[in-house]
Order: sequence, then C-alpha cells, then structure tokens
Amino acid sequence: MAEAHPVGFRWVMKAKERGATIIHVDPRFSRTSALADIWVPMRAGGDIAFLGGIIRHIIENNLFFRDYVVHFTNASCILREDFRDTEEGAAGFFSGWNEGQRAYDKESWAYNGDGGLSFPERDLTLQHPRCVLQTLRRHFARYTPEMVEKICGISPALFHKVADALVAASGP
Repeated sequence: MAEAHPVGFRWVMKAKERGATIIHVDPRFSRTSALADIWVPMRAGGDIAFLGGIIRHIIENNLFFRDYVVHFTNASCILREDFRDTEEGAAGFFSGWNEGQRAYDKESWAYNGDGGLSFPERDLTLQHPRCVLQTLRRHFARYTPEMVEKICGISPALFHKVADALVAASGP
C-alpha cells in the first residue's frame, strides 16, 4: 500500500501516529512491512487458514462482544436437526449436496422453529449444541495455531501476537 497507494497510505500513517497498531500480512517484505508494527510473512494462499485461526482464537477464548453477538447476529439461532457440517456429513460436504446437480439444496440449512428466518428458535446462552455459535466453534476447531503454522508458515507466537492485537483493537 505504501508504494501502490501512497495517498491512501497517508491515513494509515496518521492512524499510527495516534497509536494504532499497523499489521501487514504479505509474503514479501516491502516499504509497507517496514513501516508496520507487525509484519506477517504468510505463505501465499494461506489466508483462509489464517482467518480461520483468528476466528477460532476469538471463539475459544470468548473474546467476542457477547451482547452484540447474542442480540444482533444469528449466533443464538438453533439449526435444524438435519443440518450437517462438512465433517458430520459424507465426503466433506455440507448437508444438502446434490452430486447430480453439483449444487446444494439449502433447505437443511434453515433454523428450527415455526417462524423460519423471521422467528427462529434461539438459545441466548449460546450453549445449545446446534446453535450457530457452537456449530462455528466445532467447524473452526481444526484451525489451531499449529495448523496455521503448517499452512501459512508463521509461528504460533507471531499468530498469537496478531490475534491479540486485533482483539485489543475491538470491543463494545
């Protein structure tokens, strides 16, 4: 960004002057990396594993803004009994996969309750095993810091440094 978009990068540097932590995730060391507080030399193509690791870190350590998540997202909604995640179903597909059409029938992805999307059954404690948050917890459990290191090539210590900086910059 420092090289390709210097006018926009000016605002990044002004934020840094006011105390923002600049994190640069890029396999190449560049001028942006040199000016960042944290440079993450991640392997190309590892972005999904890296983001999955951050999601796991936030969920496993309960570092999310609970009131917002409970009341303004679908995290408390209870999924139908016939919903299956990729590891619960056959051959790594979510429930509803139709091999012949090579597409999903998303009916099993709906929520429990008579109201469908408008009035789904909810668990405001976020403890029900089929609530969206618990399903996410199980899905992202595989993205451990060790897995992130294997795929992305960054150490668990650097991964935790980035995750902690992101969490420190958020909140109610």
